[in-house]
Amino acid sequence: MATRAPTRRTAPRRPGEGTGEAWRVIVLNDDHNTFQGVAFALASVLPSTSYEQGMELANRIHDTGQAVVWTGHREAAELYWSQLRGQGLTMAPLEKG
Repeated sequence: MATRAPTRRTAPRRPGEGTGEAWRVIVLNDDHNTFQGVAFALASVLPSTSYEQGMELANRIHDTGQAVVWTGHREAAELYWSQLRGQGLTMAPLEKG
């Protein structure tokens, strides 16, 4: 007599949960942060972001009014958003993306 393994049922995931959709951290242009200050904040907070990459993002923020600076899991996005805001950057609300 053969036995079958029990079937495993999982609850459906809502958008943005688990490994679902990525979240975007967006920095907005403002008139009170310097390019150097933005670059330093980005390099200090975002993993694998150098000061030079921060300067490139600062230029994009200045030229276009905003830039997506990080995309990934919600918990990390919330942390980076909060840390960048704490550094004085002007942040857009987190977006699912």
